[in-house]
Amino acid sequence: MGLKDSITDSVKEYREKYSKESIRERSLLDARRLHSHSVPLAVDDVVSDLDKPLGQANLAAKASVIVRAGALELASGTGSYRVRELMGRIGQDLDVDVRSDVNIADIEVSCSDSSERITEVVDLPTVGVNTERIWLMEHFTDWLSVSLGRKGTYHKAADASQNFIAGLPNEKSMAVAPDSDIIGGGRSQPAGGEADTARPAGMHAGAGSVHADAGSVTVRKVHERLDAIEYRHRLYKPAMQVLASAVSCASFTFLLGGGIVDMFAAFIGAGCGQFVRSLLGRRHMNQFFVTALAVVAAAAVSIGSLRLLGFVYPPALAHDTAYIGAILFVVPGFPLITGGLDIAKLDISSGIQRGVYFLAIITSATLAAWAVADIVHLTPGGFEALYMAPWLTAGLRFITAFGGVWGFSVLFNSPQKMACIAALIGAAADTFRLEIIDLWHMPIEAAAFLGALIAGLLASGWRIAVRHGLIPAEYGFPRITLTVPSIVIMVPGLYMYEAVYYLGQFNSAAALDWTFRALLVVVCLPIGLAAARILTDRSWRYDV
Repeated sequence: MGLKDSITDSVKEYREKYSKESIRERSLLDARRLHSHSVPLAVDDVVSDLDKPLGQANLAAKASVIVRAGALELASGTGSYRVRELMGRIGQDLDVDVRSDVNIADIEVSCSDSSERITEVVDLPTVGVNTERIWLMEHFTDWLSVSLGRKGTYHKAADASQNFIAGLPNEKSMAVAPDSDIIGGGRSQPAGGEADTARPAGMHAGAGSVHADAGSVTVRKVHERLDAIEYRHRLYKPAMQVLASAVSCASFTFLLGGGIVDMFAAFIGAGCGQFVRSLLGRRHMNQFFVTALAVVAAAAVSIGSLRLLGFVYPPALAHDTAYIGAILFVVPGFPLITGGLDIAKLDISSGIQRGVYFLAIITSATLAAWAVADIVHLTPGGFEALYMAPWLTAGLRFITAFGGVWGFSVLFNSPQKMACIAALIGAAADTFRLEIIDLWHMPIEAAAFLGALIAGLLASGWRIAVRHGLIPAEYGFPRITLTVPSIVIMVPGLYMYEAVYYLGQFNSAAALDWTFRALLVVVCLPIGLAAARILTDRSWRYDV
């Protein structure tokens, strides 16, 4: 090898080793080594049975699948009751008794069979939402049941989940994945077949028509499928997330009573705020710090855009409440709703934890927005009344509610089909809520309950229709992925901000008034969803 080739290779190696991507991957790997965020697979009793059929493997190998599946489900942001149900279903298929304690960011699981007992603890580094993963984990559970010779429960068509999960490509990178040499890391092909590079893997029911023989699926193959789910890239680039945030907040602003100028300011501000949140979030910075900075950016840009617009349209300067609409993209709807549902299922500790997390995020956001308003001496006085024909108001509410729910669904990483179905449900429920407030003078708290109830009933009806084969299996999304985005736009973010604003002004009476208004609405939303589940789901109707 000549000197020139040697220098070229050295430069190439240096660039690969010290590139931003390589440094980030090594830092992630170091974090995984120092924390118990992953289920340990490099242990003798698991390694020895990796190539055995899962049904015949030892308890440690079975427990590794059960606990890892539960951790992935929890990391997707779903409720603790769903995590326990998922692990219980897998344990039942494997003839393993599963007892678990699930909190917002950790799981303690005890697995036992006729002769052994194993307890494992996994904690998560952060809290997030990924509705696509919730959906994939439901398919995975059915895929595993059918592969073990059992009957699937997610779809009427037994092969729907089989084909779906078998076609998922494994995007695991050797640099960031612990135990990649044990399971077989790298960018592997779909299970049991050749990679199909022409088709977005896993997005069609016929993807990778591979059927495992009943009972023949190995421990290694199961973990490969879990790898495909865990390391799957998010569906949307930052630019799409910025657009979704801008659309949702502009729509949110109209539903709160804002006009076109307010929507414009909210659109610009929310887009900039989401850009800041995405930029800092990719660096795994503290969530509360990121939330505060994103809100400061959104509020400042929203106010600044109105100041600039005021040079050509002076009335824009009077729209001093628009910046509140620009910060509503940070509302943590998933922990609020799943916390309420956990309490309904008597998982009190998890419900309280999720409620506290919701309050912490809201406090960070509202304090940051209040600080910006105080610096520029803004006093939010509410939106100007809009005078339109009732039919036009209802139509625009439906359209903007659709846009708001769609935007939040994209931020939650929902596939487009899931986002559109959730948007239709949310548009119907929220339009009904606002119309009964206007036409029947319904108290806003009761209207919130009825809106959430209708959203829950529509999502349950959709799910039941899919399960009975009335709707194609590819549209069979979990209820939680449809209901939460559909009622996030009902969360009283404006009330919460007003409460903090008046608290900062030492106006205790007004602060308490807005606090209790917000609290009543916040409580009624999960109650409405829980009521819908009780009416449509036998497992919720009875305590067993």
